[in-house]
Amino acid sequence: MPRLRVAVEDASRAAGVPSSVALRRAAAAAVAAGRRARGDAALAIRIVGRREARSINRRWRAKDYAPNVLSFPAALPAGLPKRVKQALLGDLVICAPVVAAEAKAQGKTAAAHWAHMVVHGVLHLLGHDHMQKPAAQRMERLERRILATLGHPDPYEDTSAHG
Repeated sequence: MPRLRVAVEDASRAAGVPSSVALRRAAAAAVAAGRRARGDAALAIRIVGRREARSINRRWRAKDYAPNVLSFPAALPAGLPKRVKQALLGDLVICAPVVAAEAKAQGKTAAAHWAHMVVHGVLHLLGHDHMQKPAAQRMERLERRILATLGHPDPYEDTSAHG
């Protein structure tokens, strides 16, 4: 059975950040559904505040705001040494205050929105994107399916009018 190693670091000091177990569960569901290759894999999730998220986004994407999630796929030109038997997927940076504000504004539970951000970010690490409409539709269908397996509702259903 392939293993997924997920390193979680909470540098945000924010209230309401899900447990490492919940974050790992969402990441594992996304990897299982979105990855064709089998075998062990690893990724890192860093939870940050607005200042750090904005700084990272400015440095790596030249955009001056704090986003909800940033994905940094691993790009190892020479690959991993043969003795390392796992695929390095990359890193996620998730901004806790932005995720909390979005969940509230969208009428979603924090747990559901956090799971969505992890799933969305992991799918980016696996090569999925939403730059073109057909790719976005495929990615959204996959996100819906993964989140349903975790017991969360459709993240693209407008719930703000219900709350």
